[in-house]
Amino acid sequence: MKPLLYALTILLLMLAGCAPKPFPPVAVAVSERAIDYTKEVRPILDRRCVVCHSCYNAPCQLKLSAYEGLERGASKTAVYDSERLTAVHPTRLFVDADSAEQWHEDYGFFSVTASSASGRFNDSTLISLLEAKRRLPHMAGEYRPENDELTCPKDHDELEEYLDEYPDRGMPYGFPPLTTAEYTTLSQWIQQGARGPGSEEQAATERPVRPDTALLEAWERFLNLPDAKHALTARYLYEHLYLAHIRFGTPEGTFYELVRSKTAAPAPVEIIPTLRSYDDPGKAPFYYRFRRITSTLVHKTHMVFTLDEHQLTKVIRSFIDTPWLETPHVMGYGAKASANPFVTYAQIPASVRYGFLLDNSEYIVRTFIRGPVCKGQVALNVINDHFWVMFLDPKYDLSLQYPNLLRFNEKELSVPDERGSDFPAYRFFSDRYIERAVDYYKARADFYSLIYTDGLGYDAIWKGTEADDAPLLTVYRHFDSASVHKGVLGDLPKTLWVIDYPLFERIYYALVAGFDVFGNVGHQTNVRRYMDRLRVEGESNYIDFMPVDVRGKLFDAWNKNLNILVEEKLFYRPARMPSAIVYQTDDPKREFIEHLVDHELPATTGIGFDALNYFRAGEAHPGLPEHYRTREDYIQAFRAVEKPGTAFIRTVNGQQSNLAYVRVRMPEGEEDIVFSVIINRWHDNVAFLFDEQSQLDPSKDQANFIFDFVGSYPNMLLELDVDEAPAFFDMLQHYEDTPEYRRRFFHFGITRDNPRFWEAYDWFQKRFEAMHPIDAGLFDLNRYYYLSLPHGAAAAGE
Repeated sequence: MKPLLYALTILLLMLAGCAPKPFPPVAVAVSERAIDYTKEVRPILDRRCVVCHSCYNAPCQLKLSAYEGLERGASKTAVYDSERLTAVHPTRLFVDADSAEQWHEDYGFFSVTASSASGRFNDSTLISLLEAKRRLPHMAGEYRPENDELTCPKDHDELEEYLDEYPDRGMPYGFPPLTTAEYTTLSQWIQQGARGPGSEEQAATERPVRPDTALLEAWERFLNLPDAKHALTARYLYEHLYLAHIRFGTPEGTFYELVRSKTAAPAPVEIIPTLRSYDDPGKAPFYYRFRRITSTLVHKTHMVFTLDEHQLTKVIRSFIDTPWLETPHVMGYGAKASANPFVTYAQIPASVRYGFLLDNSEYIVRTFIRGPVCKGQVALNVINDHFWVMFLDPKYDLSLQYPNLLRFNEKELSVPDERGSDFPAYRFFSDRYIERAVDYYKARADFYSLIYTDGLGYDAIWKGTEADDAPLLTVYRHFDSASVHKGVLGDLPKTLWVIDYPLFERIYYALVAGFDVFGNVGHQTNVRRYMDRLRVEGESNYIDFMPVDVRGKLFDAWNKNLNILVEEKLFYRPARMPSAIVYQTDDPKREFIEHLVDHELPATTGIGFDALNYFRAGEAHPGLPEHYRTREDYIQAFRAVEKPGTAFIRTVNGQQSNLAYVRVRMPEGEEDIVFSVIINRWHDNVAFLFDEQSQLDPSKDQANFIFDFVGSYPNMLLELDVDEAPAFFDMLQHYEDTPEYRRRFFHFGITRDNPRFWEAYDWFQKRFEAMHPIDAGLFDLNRYYYLSLPHGAAAAGE
C-alpha cells in the first residue's frame, strides 16, 4: 500500500503544480483608439477612487487625485502610525520628490499600473484588484475601515497571495464594482501604458487663469518686497496660509497654494521642501509664489481663503501702516525660536496679529479641525463632540494692552513642537510643556484679577463687524473626524470656549504649523496631551464670565471622574475676579450665551440660534406633525425625535455612525430636501488618551438635524420618498433595538454593498457642489461604516 500512497501523493503534487494560478493576468479587450486620461480616465478615478485615495489617509499612500499620484504608486509605509518610535521622511506629493523614478528609488513606492504580462493580458495591481471586485462583488467577511499592510501588495506574487486569502477585497473596497464601461475604459488605458496628460495639456492646467493673474501678481509683489517690515509680514502670512486653497475672488473655481520657491516670477515654481512652514528655507534667496492646484479637490483638505483687493488693503493697513513695537528687523530661523510665534513676531504688535486671526477666525479654526493632526479617534478624543467657540475682544485682551505679558512668558508659551518630530523615548509622556502652560495660566489669571477688579462682561466678547466675520463658531466631532461651522448650531452644548490671542496662536502652532504627521509617537503624544491643557484654558476663559460660586462646580461638571494625576495636569483654579454680569436666572451658562446671541451680536454677522435644534429653557420636545408638506413640518418632526438618549441615537452611535446624510425625494417639480444627522456623544470627560468608552454616557447622547451638509466623512446615506416621511420619523421616535425596527431602518439606508450605492452617492455629491460651489469638494468614504444588517439580522429572517 505504501508505494500506491506514495504514487498518489506524487500525482496530486504534480496536478497541484500544473493547476492554474487563482488570479491569472487579466484579459483586456483591445481598443483601436488611444484612451484619453483627462477626458475619460480622470472622471472615473474622481468619482470612484479618489473618494478613498486622497490625502494622508489614502490606503497605501496611493493618491489618485492627480496623475502624479497614480504614477508614484503605493507604499507599505503608513503615514498615520501611532507606534512609530522614529520619525520618517515625509512623502508629500508635489513636494518631496520630482518624479515617479525618485519616489520608487528613494522612498520605496511601487507602481500599481506596471504589468509583467504581455499581449492582451495585464497583471498590474490596479487592474487585478478591479477585476477581483467584478469576480466577487460582495464582501464575505467583515468590513475593516483601517487597512493593514496586506492591502499594499507590491507585485503580482504578493497580490495573488493577498487575494487568495482575501478574495472579497477587490476595489473599490467594500463598495459595488465599477460598471462594465468604466472598467473597460480603465483596463484599456492601463494596457496602453497608463499615459497621462501631454506636456502642453499639463502646462495649461498649471498656468494661472487670466482673471486671477493681476491679483496674483499684486500679491506676489507685496509678499516679496525686500524691506524687513514686508518680509516679516509675508513670513507671518505664509505660516498661517500654507494649508489654504487660495482664490482671488474670481468665479472660475481655480485655487492656488502659497509656497516658498527657489525661483521668482515668471520662472516656473521650484518649491523648497521644508518639513514645517517655519523651517529655515536655506541661505539662498527664496520667493513667495502661488502654485496652481491641479489635484481633484477633496472636501477634507479644501480650506478656502480669499486673497482679493479688500484683503490686501486690510493687510497693508494693519501690518504695514501700523507702527511696530521695535524697528523692523529680519528674524532668523532658529529651530526653537521659529516654533514660538511670541518670539519670532514680537516686533509686530500683538493687536495686529490677533486682528488677522479674528478677521479669519473660521478659516484658522478650520485648520485645527481639518488639518493633518485631526485624523483618528485618539487624536480627536481631546475635544467634546459638540461645543461653541467665541473670542476675547481685543480691547480686553491684556496680552495686547500689555505686551510684556507675552515677553515675560515666552518660555511658558512655548509648544512641544519646538523639539521637532523625534521626542526621545524617556520624554514620550513628558509634562514639561503642560507644566509651562499651567504656569502661564496662573500668571494670566493673577494679572486679569489685578486689572479687572470688577470682572468681565458682555463687552469683553468679540462680536465682529463685517458679514463674513465669525465671532461664534460651532465645532462638531464625528468620532474620528471633525468639522467647524460659522454660528451656533445645535442645542446648548456641554462646554463653551473663549479664546484670546495667546491661546489662539498656541493652538495653531501646536496643531497645525508645528505638527508633523510623519513624526514619532513621542511627538504626537506630547502634542495630544498639551492640547488637553489648551482645551481647559479655553473652557476656563468661558467659566471666568460665570458667577464666582458656580465656577468650580461648572468645571467639575465638565470634567467628571478624573484621577488625581489628571487633575494636576488639567489644573483649574477659579478666577479671583468677580463677574461683571448680574445674572437673572440660576442657569448662567445658558443666560450668558442667550443674551450674547439675542442682544449683543450685530445683525451683519447673520448669527442667531438654530431654530431647528435649539431649545430654550423649559421648552418641551413637540409631537410629530400630522402631515409633511412644508419645511416647518420637518422642523417639528426633527425636534420631536432628537430628545437625548433615545434608543435610536444609542444604537446608531454604537455602530460608529455619527454622521448621516438624508435625502427626501419630493414630488416632480419640487426640489428634494437634504439634511445631515449628527450624533453627539456625551463624554463625562475627554482627558484620557485611551479607553474613551469608559467616559461615555449614552443617556445624554443627542442628535442634531441640519438642513445642509456637515462634515467630510459621511458614515451613512439614507433616502426616502416624501410619502414615507411619516413612517421614517415614527420609526426614529419609537425606535427599539429589535429585528422589526432594524428592518424598517435599513429600508431607508444605503449600505456599502447596495447596487445603488454609487447612484445615491453621486446625487449627494452633486447636490453638495450645487449648494456650495466654492467650498465643496469630494466627500471621503473611508469612514462609511454602514455595511449590512447588524446583530444577526440575516438569521432573524430580515
